[in-house]
Amino acid sequence: MKKGWVLYIFIIFIGVVFILRLFYLQVLDNPYQLDPINNASIKRVYDYPSRGYIYDRNGELLVVNEQAYDIMVIPREVKALDTLELCALLKIDHAYFLKKLGKARKYSTRLPSVFIGQLSKEDYGPLQEKLFKFPGFYVQKRPIRNYPLSTAANVVGYLSEVDENKIKENSYYQQGELVGFQGVEKTYEIQLRGVKGVKRIQKDRFNKEIGSYKKGAFDTLSSPGKDITLTLDAVLQQYGDELMVNKRGGIVAIEPSTGEILALVTAPTYDPNRMVGRKRSKNSVLLFGDTISKPMFDRGLQAQYPPGSPFKIITGLIGLQEGVIDESTIFFCNNGYRYGKKNKMGCHSHDRKVILNFGIYTSCNSYFAQTYRRIIEKFETPQKGVDVWSNHVKSFGLGNFLGYDLPVGQKGLIPTADHYDKWYPMKNWKSTYIISNAIGQGEVITTPIQLANMTVAIANRGYYYTPHIVKKIEGEALDPVFTTKHITTIDKRHFEPIVEGLYDVFEKKGGTAYWSRVPGIEICGKTGTAENYAKINGERVKLTDHSIFIAFAPKDNPKIAIAVFVENGYWGSRWAGPIATLMIEKYLKGETSRPWVEEKILKGSLEDEYNRQLNDPDYHAETEK
Repeated sequence: MKKGWVLYIFIIFIGVVFILRLFYLQVLDNPYQLDPINNASIKRVYDYPSRGYIYDRNGELLVVNEQAYDIMVIPREVKALDTLELCALLKIDHAYFLKKLGKARKYSTRLPSVFIGQLSKEDYGPLQEKLFKFPGFYVQKRPIRNYPLSTAANVVGYLSEVDENKIKENSYYQQGELVGFQGVEKTYEIQLRGVKGVKRIQKDRFNKEIGSYKKGAFDTLSSPGKDITLTLDAVLQQYGDELMVNKRGGIVAIEPSTGEILALVTAPTYDPNRMVGRKRSKNSVLLFGDTISKPMFDRGLQAQYPPGSPFKIITGLIGLQEGVIDESTIFFCNNGYRYGKKNKMGCHSHDRKVILNFGIYTSCNSYFAQTYRRIIEKFETPQKGVDVWSNHVKSFGLGNFLGYDLPVGQKGLIPTADHYDKWYPMKNWKSTYIISNAIGQGEVITTPIQLANMTVAIANRGYYYTPHIVKKIEGEALDPVFTTKHITTIDKRHFEPIVEGLYDVFEKKGGTAYWSRVPGIEICGKTGTAENYAKINGERVKLTDHSIFIAFAPKDNPKIAIAVFVENGYWGSRWAGPIATLMIEKYLKGETSRPWVEEKILKGSLEDEYNRQLNDPDYHAETEK
């Protein structure tokens, strides 16, 4: 009997627990019960926080916020209305009205979505007083971006509406909301956006708002985005923009002691304000659709070029490290280097007897070709030699993504033995087959930021920090990856003779940058001319060479390292050299002292060169088959 009572009591107890739990869920804490009013619903109104400001390294505002207005629509609440009047107020046509309303219905008939986004105060004014006439439509305030200096569009990026994939990937975003695209806006989206708040408004069966749902118990407050300070120097960036007008290419300047990017110029570029407001969509089509000038293509990070003569520095350093040359090693140059029975690498006229220092400041092809050959042939097989050479080169950050905090880039190419074994299946290749690598041609490909970083490693005599664009984030510590030193495979003692050679590029008569000296600044640098080929109608066609220059200054305790690429700029000292030295002088002195050089570059244009490539059928006359 006792056991039977225990069982009955246990069953009754379990039943009471279930009843109480159901009562609690359905009556006391039912999140779906709105109130005794039948057919009620909830409207969510989002409170968008102020997006974080973006400053340059000196506190200059690069990106700020201004107020804009989104016209929102809830399709099932749209009633009969005067569409012509609404279209006139919104400055759209009837077909566009139907298209946007159809898109909103497809997204959700009961949830709000952006009908027309980012109205200015001027456009919103006439609409404000008449919006009550259009049921289902309402206004939501939203901060949008403004770019006071109209510079560094490739760095700061822009905002755009989230797509369906982003919404599926992250439930934080709703249709019509803005998210960072490209640049810092994309990389640091979470820090910049803050956290939006939400208010839940209760509506009755007649769709009339009757107050806050559950007295705001489920409402949340917005949290503003964090301000970000960039490493960029806005004055230097703007100056670089001016120097590159009517030219194509890139400029990358880095502070050697920190890896902070001082300037990241791409040309042609665009005003970032064109990617804001109602005209953003139209401008986006124009900018992305320009497949010739490519203003949305960041040449500083994405363009890949042969590095040309600046790469000879790396050949020299590896030669010293591997013990195949020293400062006194002599090679002979007779207007070039002959190898095999018919092959010759040409060189410009200078003294036949060449040592390392002379080879650097006169940019002797023959000297570095013979150095490269000794490096490869030091080992039992060319495969082993190339892999040793490749590992040395990659220690300077070449041939791979550098790990900087911008979302685009290219790896470039530093070939290995596997690369050539695929080219020559019999594996019977040797050093003379690939000797163009010695002078930065052949299969060696780099980006401007990689070449600037290589220059940093040389300026620092053997190390660099990962280049980065963000200097400080409000309330956060800098990522340790940007304060970790990367040491090259070259002993520090081998850098001094190389640095002396780079200094003599400016200081010795016969140096390739002798006429680009800057009074009062000890600059070390190297000119470069990269051969430029393209395939046209199945033929390998030689186009005008690229102009390249790398430099750092001052010689000791350097404050800036720079790489400049000017597409189809003929030779290094013609365009890239003057641009680099003007940038260095501007940064170190705050002004320039060579008005004749500055005027020549500012007024100079390569547009005729680019147009001839497109329009002149005889331009591509020089071919290799």
